[in-house]
Amino acid sequence: SKQQVAKLIYYCVFIVTCCFLFSSCNKDSFISSADAAISTSTDIVKFDTVFTSIGSVTQSFRINNTNDQKLLFNSIKLAGGDASSFKININGLPASQVSNVELAANDSLYVFVTVRIDPNLSGLPFIVKDSIEINYNGNKRFVQLEAYGQNANFLRNGVIVEDRTWNNNLPYVILGSLQVDTNVTLTIDPGCKIYSHANAPILVDGTLIVNGTKAQQVTFTGDRLDEDYKDLPASWPGIYFREFSKDNSLNFTVIKNAYRGVVSEYLAGNGGPKVTMQQCIVDNAYDAGLLFVNSSFDINNSLITNCGSNISIILGGNYRLTNCTVASYSAYVPHKNPVLSANNFALINGSPVSTGINAVFENCIFWGEEGNVVEDEVIIDKQGTDPFKVFFNNCLYKATNDPANSVITASIRNIDPMFDSVDVSKRLFDFHISNTSGPGINRGVINNFLKDLDDKNRNIGMPDIGCYEQQ
Repeated sequence: SKQQVAKLIYYCVFIVTCCFLFSSCNKDSFISSADAAISTSTDIVKFDTVFTSIGSVTQSFRINNTNDQKLLFNSIKLAGGDASSFKININGLPASQVSNVELAANDSLYVFVTVRIDPNLSGLPFIVKDSIEINYNGNKRFVQLEAYGQNANFLRNGVIVEDRTWNNNLPYVILGSLQVDTNVTLTIDPGCKIYSHANAPILVDGTLIVNGTKAQQVTFTGDRLDEDYKDLPASWPGIYFREFSKDNSLNFTVIKNAYRGVVSEYLAGNGGPKVTMQQCIVDNAYDAGLLFVNSSFDINNSLITNCGSNISIILGGNYRLTNCTVASYSAYVPHKNPVLSANNFALINGSPVSTGINAVFENCIFWGEEGNVVEDEVIIDKQGTDPFKVFFNNCLYKATNDPANSVITASIRNIDPMFDSVDVSKRLFDFHISNTSGPGINRGVINNFLKDLDDKNRNIGMPDIGCYEQQ
């Protein structure tokens, strides 16, 4: 009947209207589920401008509500608050924190970030960091903020493709990595300071020449200079001399707090030492101070201390260490490994491979802390029939027995070298020999190196063992 048709139409219209109203109400309501999703246009805001005066730079990012309902942000705030070097502006409202921010379904809002730093202030870190905390429905989301602090030369993922010289006008801060390309030379002037970020190795495929002096040493270390981090090991990856690198020279260079101080792989293509280190210090490396894999090194009057493994030689190569002190005590890095280990073999793709080794250690100290932490501070291992020549001439070392597979001449075993001052609890390490009755005094063999690590004259007669000449 007509009345029944009219009622049917009425009910249909009523249902459609209710659905429409319900749908409209649903879109106007806030999503409260912890599973609600948001996205940001970036996870980190970086200010890569190199400041030459007080810097003021603005960047922005978006916060996106990817839900079909409105979202209520409990707060969007700058973690460092009003004291932060960063300032934020949220949809036109400048404040370090904004609460109860509504964002429509499938909409976005802009957050503007400004940083203002005087790069000439002393005591600033090289990298200034903070974060923006986004709170909603019991969730927290962070966007990191990063800017340069004190004035420096900043290199992010830098590749040096032509010969270049660095002067010491400003420090250098390495972010990402630094690569010296094949057949290219990077020369570093006296007094330069190079600070690497936690993920920033220095990769040398060409040549690195470091011209430090006693008065102006060149320093490589991590870029965290705040009190709690400045002396921690593994704060940066280290320096890696790779396959085609050659003719490298490090003079009066300090390499400290790395994961691995220096790594060198492969022999130099020209037959000479891949790296020459003269009057250098390698200290506080977490894994290895010097790691050589079938390489060639010439080191004199240098100090390698307090590393996970001070010197590790793998798969042979050619090495000469003269007038060096290699010592380890449990400071930041527990002393568990010998200060010198050398072998002529390695496992490659699961199969043992051996090669020749020619190593001469002359006028060197190899020592570790007292007690039975490590009984043998020198371990020499051999496999195969390849030429194997390892010499210890006029050295002093801690060991229960003389090193195996070695030729030993006029050396001293298990007599304390009498370092000037070692106090692990105070992290005080002075490896000079101030006692005139020290066992290494005048016990070295004469060689061509007439200056010690302090650049003081060696004795005209028999020199002392170690990197320092007793004065």
